[in-house]
Amino acid sequence: MYTVAAVENMLYDWAPKDLAESWDNVGLLVGDPCATVQRILVSLDITEAVVEEAAEMQADLIVAHHPVMNCTWHPVQTLRADDRQGRILTGLIRHNIAAICMHTNLDAADGGINDILAEKLGLSGLIPLSEQKIGRIGTLNCELPLVEFAHSVIKSLGCHGLRYTDRGKPVHRVAVGGGACGEFIPQAMAHGCDTFVTSDLKYHDFLDTTEMNLIDAGHFPTEDLICAELVNRLSAAFPAASVIKTAAHNSEVIQYCMKEN
Repeated sequence: MYTVAAVENMLYDWAPKDLAESWDNVGLLVGDPCATVQRILVSLDITEAVVEEAAEMQADLIVAHHPVMNCTWHPVQTLRADDRQGRILTGLIRHNIAAICMHTNLDAADGGINDILAEKLGLSGLIPLSEQKIGRIGTLNCELPLVEFAHSVIKSLGCHGLRYTDRGKPVHRVAVGGGACGEFIPQAMAHGCDTFVTSDLKYHDFLDTTEMNLIDAGHFPTEDLICAELVNRLSAAFPAASVIKTAAHNSEVIQYCMKEN
């Protein structure tokens, strides 16, 4: 029978731990590495609803992208039921569910989030955007008007909407960064990109970037596509296990207000 450690090792073979940023918290974060695994739930995030879903399906393990605990944005110094993260962690422990999270290492890995995002948007000839191998740069088969490309982003990623700024350039050489990658705007510009697709951009990112189109397609839509690949790879590596993508954590988590023409 499969173990939690075997799943972690398989994921590290794909996305080695040394690809993770120094501040990141990846790998087996909750649970016993020797525990057996028969049912795996895959999700972008581990929320209270995801833990409840895992408990109902009697999952032994949740594999997620975002760390269930990371001292960078949420220091873990208490474990209390009146705190959201405390409820998530105690829920995992109560139901004996392990949690493995592959974050920036899966952003950087070959075949990881950024390769899938770039390919989903029709880019080819991919190269890394940054020295950390976060993000990708590629080209479209032909130039597209920005508005046409923006609509294709919405369709390809299942966005409810997006934010963008038009700098009067057709779209051909494109940088992508799944999740919050606004810090890599200078690299995208230095590589001669006409467009950068990422998420969580700030007001001044749009205001100050005058040489390149910016598209903020949302954090969830630019990263959730990794879940299908996780399901495929886990199913192939552990064929006797049941591997399911969450139904509790989906694109309805964040809604966009659409402007009527």
